[in-house]
Amino acid sequence: MQATDTSNHHSPPPAPPSVLADWLRLAWTPDVGLVTAHRLLERFDGPAAIFAAAADGSLAPLVKPAQLVALRRQPDGAAAELDAIAAWQNSPGRCVLALDHPDYPKALRHIPNPPLLLYLRGRADLLGNTALAMVGSRNASSQGVQNAGRMAQALSEAGLTIVSGLALGIDAGAHEGALRGPGGTVAVVGTGADRCYPARNRALAERIAEQGCIVSEYPLGTPPLSDNFPRRNRVISGLARGVLVVEAALKSGSLITARLAAAQGRDVYAVPGSIHATLSKGCHVLIREGAKLVETAADILDDWRMLPAGYIHALPDDSFVDRVLEALGPHPGSADELALRLQQEVADLQGQLLALELAGLIERLPGGMFQRIWR
Repeated sequence: MQATDTSNHHSPPPAPPSVLADWLRLAWTPDVGLVTAHRLLERFDGPAAIFAAAADGSLAPLVKPAQLVALRRQPDGAAAELDAIAAWQNSPGRCVLALDHPDYPKALRHIPNPPLLLYLRGRADLLGNTALAMVGSRNASSQGVQNAGRMAQALSEAGLTIVSGLALGIDAGAHEGALRGPGGTVAVVGTGADRCYPARNRALAERIAEQGCIVSEYPLGTPPLSDNFPRRNRVISGLARGVLVVEAALKSGSLITARLAAAQGRDVYAVPGSIHATLSKGCHVLIREGAKLVETAADILDDWRMLPAGYIHALPDDSFVDRVLEALGPHPGSADELALRLQQEVADLQGQLLALELAGLIERLPGGMFQRIWR
């Protein structure tokens, strides 16, 4: 596992309480949804200006009467939420970012109707990295989970941050793999950032909070409401440069995420599978709709022109692949040990090992060791 000391990653400076209070008040105003809030923010310089316009009556032509009345009042619960945030932010690695905060993720800020507030646990610095979202079925096959983990690890080793939704199946596999590399992982959740769902992923969630970042647009204490999960999908895709669907049935929520990504101008990728597999049908639909077919992590790195220097695009010939796998045998080995066994220079071998790693034939372990993936 790639261990990270969160004490070295400071939280962004919190917004002044009065500023955060205005954003909370806007987010909590009854009868004013996210679409209306953004329409008003396009006309006024922040929540304080909206409330001033509501008070002096100049907002009246722009909203419904009920909305105007609501904007003139302090909504129930906002003050208590502000107190809860203040207490919650006292712990290291916790912060709340309003839409106008300088550390609010730039990629997310430019999607349609981004969250007014983001609640973060962990490494907020990861939100500025080049990221790939990986999503798929909760009832994934064991092979699908392994594929997600291996691809996520290879992409994390290449410096990408992996974004997913902390669900069972493909999401969990992607998070686990990404934590084994330096790129790290971001989990976008459909509950409050202080809650964990599903309970089976509690240990994984705690590791992500320590080594990666947990993100929520929902107030602290929000339970796992069914409507929240489709809505948070736009944040998963919004934080990323592209979305990879690993396994998905025809009615999978992952297809919603992929289509949101396309609408946001993100790249969409899909892993193909057997024509007889139910969990491949959603991926095949996406490919027919224009998603790029992905077989290895290198396909994405190549598409983004991020292949490391010295990478050999085509896999070494089969006889060399067999020699490397045979040299590795059942036990992990270092590049130096492999170079000695293969009678090859270490510098020449590194690019070939990377090609095998990105192809999912070997995996990199902590300490510069490599391990064969047994099939």
